[in-house]
Amino acid sequence: MRRLLLDISPLAAHPDYRTLWIGQSIAQFGRQATALALPYQIYALTGSPLAIGGLAVATLAALLLLALPAGGLADAVDRRHLLIAAQLGQVVVSLCLAVLALQPDPPLLLLYLLAFSSAALVVVDRPARRASVPRLVAPQRLASALVLDSAQIQVAKVGGPALAGLLIASFGLPSVYMLEAVLFSCGLAAVTRLPSLLPVGHRSGVTLGSLVDGIRFVRRTDVVLSLFLIDFSAMSFGLPVALFPVIAADVFDGGPEVLGLLVAAPAVGAVVGTLASGWVGRVQWQGRGVVVAVVVWAAAIIAFGLTLGWLPLALIFLAISGAADVISTVFRGAILQLATPDAMRGRVSGIQILIFQGGPRLGDLEATTVAAIAGAQFSVLSGGVLCLVAAILVVARFPTLASFRPPNADAHATGPSLTSA
Repeated sequence: MRRLLLDISPLAAHPDYRTLWIGQSIAQFGRQATALALPYQIYALTGSPLAIGGLAVATLAALLLLALPAGGLADAVDRRHLLIAAQLGQVVVSLCLAVLALQPDPPLLLLYLLAFSSAALVVVDRPARRASVPRLVAPQRLASALVLDSAQIQVAKVGGPALAGLLIASFGLPSVYMLEAVLFSCGLAAVTRLPSLLPVGHRSGVTLGSLVDGIRFVRRTDVVLSLFLIDFSAMSFGLPVALFPVIAADVFDGGPEVLGLLVAAPAVGAVVGTLASGWVGRVQWQGRGVVVAVVVWAAAIIAFGLTLGWLPLALIFLAISGAADVISTVFRGAILQLATPDAMRGRVSGIQILIFQGGPRLGDLEATTVAAIAGAQFSVLSGGVLCLVAAILVVARFPTLASFRPPNADAHATGPSLTSA
């Protein structure tokens, strides 16, 4: 059982990583609580779903404008300073939201501006944080550390919104933002305890040339490029979240309760996959792990499309897709960090965030367009098939992906490889 359960050895073996992880775990609850509170506030003010869509526009604008420069910044300055600045900025944004929540009719434009600011701070924080993890843990524990990072996010996605709902019902909207400020303050206190995290190697500053160098590195490094391509195909053609309301209403003839089950099923699978991920850190052939996980993901989406007539079975396949997604994310993250020099990790992480966040938005557009033409079930099935075909083409074009192993894999192996597990 110890080999199957979540491996927490990085927390015990690496105090600095433990500090970073605890601080981020606390801050994540605040971030996820606000992810519920802010749309709730805007809808209460306007009564318009379109006004809520403005939040998505603000978030996407921050991502498109800042993902690449933020990655370059993480390769140019002390990453600890970036983490401190981002956490401090989040505290300020939370306090501003709390003040506005006390007003009877706060300006909508100001709420959008704060949403943009919060998203911009997240975009600055993520490349610096991801690029710092390989500096804080040993290479053989990197995959397990990435599982722990995923675990904190999954738990916060479940607990944060639930906590926000209770606070809004009991104490009002300002209490959520005040709690967020407190939680981000805890995250700030954690990152101030970290050592200096200056990038190792040449630092050229944030220039157009340095950003182009990051793109050029991705294009010329087959294993990194193949990871981005297989990730983009999965994000674009895979899980059809935008179709869940249509599937709930038109296929299952259900209401909000069915929609809730469809949305929750992948998250439940992701949590189960995370808790049962103790074997991940012992896999030597991490590239094969990515390929297997993506194939399982695509097969689960296809099976979901084929079983839309029976809700329990459809939910099971959605849960399997969620578990496969977590495992794929961990292996992809580990390979990306190991295959990228430290001086380039910020820029590569910025590109990764752009793909990871932008792919699903394009996927929503693709899924809804196909559904409007040929129906929701065909959209789900075609998306799963396209994801599977794209994965096969990527593996065929870039054989280095399936053959990737961590440096000194044999020396650090503590268990069976993927092929012998």
